[in-house]
Amino acid sequence: MAMSPATTLQRRWRLPNFTPTITALTSLKSISFSPSLKPKHGALSCSTDSINHSPQESSKGGHLKPGLYLVGTPIGNLEDITFRALRVLRSANVILSEDTRHSGKLLQHYDIKTPLLSYHKFNESRREQTVLKRLREGDLVALISDAGTPGISDPGMELAKLCVDENIPVIPIPGPSALVAALSASGLATNEFTFVGFLPKHAGSRRERLTVSANEAATQVFFVPPHKLHQFLEETSSLFGDTRRCVIAREMTKIHEEFWRGTLGKAKEAFSNHHPKGEITLLIEGKESCVVENPSEFQLENELGDLISKGHSLSMAVKLVAEGTSMRRKTIYSLALRKFGKQLEAGDDSN
Repeated sequence: MAMSPATTLQRRWRLPNFTPTITALTSLKSISFSPSLKPKHGALSCSTDSINHSPQESSKGGHLKPGLYLVGTPIGNLEDITFRALRVLRSANVILSEDTRHSGKLLQHYDIKTPLLSYHKFNESRREQTVLKRLREGDLVALISDAGTPGISDPGMELAKLCVDENIPVIPIPGPSALVAALSASGLATNEFTFVGFLPKHAGSRRERLTVSANEAATQVFFVPPHKLHQFLEETSSLFGDTRRCVIAREMTKIHEEFWRGTLGKAKEAFSNHHPKGEITLLIEGKESCVVENPSEFQLENELGDLISKGHSLSMAVKLVAEGTSMRRKTIYSLALRKFGKQLEAGDDSN
């Protein structure tokens, strides 16, 4: 009788009370199905021997084509990485990394031997041509940031644009994102949002950007360095108002993960003497739109009739009613003619 992959895994490892999980599978060096059996009944074999992740390997049996791979990496918890991301990182000819020492810990954790090449905001313009040359020659280049998705408030945007211009494939490998993680758990509106990211350093430019955000109806999402949190709360509470709700997401996916919820005014008080550590994603609810409900035709008719009965001409009655609503005067005038035109004509004839 054919055993399930999970049963085979348990018996092969001989571990007591062991239930295979995604985490357990990520620690394996190799996973393969016997080619002599159909996939449905494939015998799962696992070993701790070194794995051969060649560029031709694929979860669907295909190959990884040359190009620039934008690989999402954990924002704190090393378990938050996909099998596909690990396969690409192992298969790449080189990995462009924002901080090679930081990324080296991730690669070491998953026993990935691919060479790293530093690629950050201070050297990306110098590195671009070197990287493009390798891509033109058919290399598979992976780009990662310190955390999250590269190119989103991190190096990578310009390189992706250059590759697109030269028809070099740019392949996204979806993964963790502080923006999406914070937004999904914020409790604020998620149907529409604006990702602002890091604010400009110049005070005038910063105020200009915040003024735009303060008047938008969509949820606003910012990246805020911990040492600039107090300044940010002072400026936003002034422009958005103390009563606007906000969420401060800190150290997401890590041991000390925290979601602080309240108003900007309360946040300013709470963090005036408290200086948190760790990356901060800060969300502010959108501005409430004041929707003026237009009066119904019945209400307009009553108002027009009341004014006309008091001796106002039809045109004057229309003008007075139009001043109290956002409706076009032409629309109100058409209604007035339809409802009171014949009545006023009859009154004129009798005179």
